Amino acid sequence: MTDRHVTGSCLCGGVEYSVAEFIRPVVGCHCNQCRKTSGHFVAATKAQNRDLAMIRDDTLTWFRSSDAAERGFCSRCGSNLFWRQVDGDTTSIMAGTLDAPTGLELAFHIFKGSAGDYYEFNDGLPAYDEGGERL
Repeated sequence: MTDRHVTGSCLCGGVEYSVAEFIRPVVGCHCNQCRKTSGHFVAATKAQNRDLAMIRDDTLTWFRSSDAAERGFCSRCGSNLFWRQVDGDTTSIMAGTLDAPTGLELAFHIFKGSAGDYYEFNDGLPAYDEGGERL
């Protein structure tokens, strides 16, 4: 989806990375875990692990958020950076940590049923429930 490396980082610069190629557009995830880790909902893209290179990872910490997944964040500034399945070959990357221009667009929403009660879906994009059924 890109023809150049896109860089990204946490707020304090303790974690810096580069992405050679994305394998999907940005997805809005409204699940309870994403809302708790971000304070709202997560907007994330995804890359093969081989296409994600750490430039600096001095403060990168991984938290096992479930039996199947872990989340990468900066232990100094708290930036929510990554989500990956344990032993998987891809990593979701929080779109807000990418440096512009990315060439990416928000494509759809998932876990709409878990969304907070203080916002509405009015961007016209497709939305799916927890089971993947389009709403």
